[in-house]
Amino acid sequence: MTQTWEKIKTIWQDKDLRNAILYVLLMLAIFRLAAHIPLPGINLEALKTFFAQNQVFGLLNILSGGAMERFSIVALGVAPYITASIIFQLLTMIIPSLEALSKEGYAGYQKINQYTRIATVPLAALQAFGLITLLQRTGEGIVTLTGFKEKILTVVTLTAGTIFLMWLGELVSEKKVGNGISLLIFAGIVADLPISIQRTLATFEPVQIMNLIIFVFLGIITVAGIVTLNEGQRHIPITYARRIRGIRMYGGADTYLPLKVNQAGMIPIIFAISLILFPPLVGQFLSQIKNQVIASGGKLLINLFQNQIFYGFIYFVLVVVFTYFYTSVIFKPDQIADHLQKQGGFVPGVRPGKNTAEYLSKISSRIMLAGALSLGLIAILPLITQGVLKITTLTIGGASLLIVVSVVIETVKQIEAQIAMREYEK
Repeated sequence: MTQTWEKIKTIWQDKDLRNAILYVLLMLAIFRLAAHIPLPGINLEALKTFFAQNQVFGLLNILSGGAMERFSIVALGVAPYITASIIFQLLTMIIPSLEALSKEGYAGYQKINQYTRIATVPLAALQAFGLITLLQRTGEGIVTLTGFKEKILTVVTLTAGTIFLMWLGELVSEKKVGNGISLLIFAGIVADLPISIQRTLATFEPVQIMNLIIFVFLGIITVAGIVTLNEGQRHIPITYARRIRGIRMYGGADTYLPLKVNQAGMIPIIFAISLILFPPLVGQFLSQIKNQVIASGGKLLINLFQNQIFYGFIYFVLVVVFTYFYTSVIFKPDQIADHLQKQGGFVPGVRPGKNTAEYLSKISSRIMLAGALSLGLIAILPLITQGVLKITTLTIGGASLLIVVSVVIETVKQIEAQIAMREYEK
């Protein structure tokens, strides 16, 4: 506790760091203000009812920071930008020209980032149009827009809102006290927490006291599990052979190669959210078609994904599968083995080159299993708490909790790095 207060005191006494944190808080306040500016032509009461009846859309609402259920000018949130980032991250692994660009250092990173910004615009427009069309066809009277010009104006406004949030996120990231996009999502999740607590207290009954205690205990255990998952590493021992150049001797050091248990981070859950939203969306469109057979098939698809057990099973499987897929894309044991061999490093007891690559791949697959199953369990945690504890007003959102804990850890590490850098300069 003493060390924590000392760090807070150091942050407050450092003018540049204090101003950077205050600037970030100001940007987050602007985001929350924009999230409460509703768009015209939307029946908010009908929209809340629709979200309450469709739990799948709650996942999409996470990425908008809670702005979608209010249908504000930033209702799409940063989801289109995240999608564009993931697309270019995958394309970098596939297209040689983009892979070469990524190896050019900061200049290459800036170009890829610019491509990502440009791709965000059509993705946001497409998502806005699809969302408005879907809400119009629900038959719930959510969208009251009648003219084509009104719909286009709404699409343009939602797209501009996403670009505005993307700009805010980059401004926050420039201060180097946290990732801007992650902090925006974090602010949206945390902002809804007081409302959830208020609803729980308003509907609280004495017979629920034991369930509430179990819920709080489960929440603490979950946070501890997420921290362990994010920080967990397997250290692969590396030894560098001694080399003589002229009259000097280099190398001979023993170090380790850290392999994280969860190398994919939040990406598998985002992939799973994007994919699991697709069938219900298709079902919503099909259910409005006049053909009775097609309409019945659409309603069957909607009801299937409303089933808690089926939905939870599919969600869990998708998270596990995408964890393996994305880790295999970003983790290159062949490149690591080749780099170690060029630097004169080797794993004790393992031949350099191909054998080292196979060894790293084997170790990665083992620890990946634990990471994938843990990530899948965290993703479906809200369904478990709702089904077992019967608490619906306050639930542990697995994806939300993972985002919150990950953002807090990342932000604290960046602030500590800033403090250490200033101490070094002194």
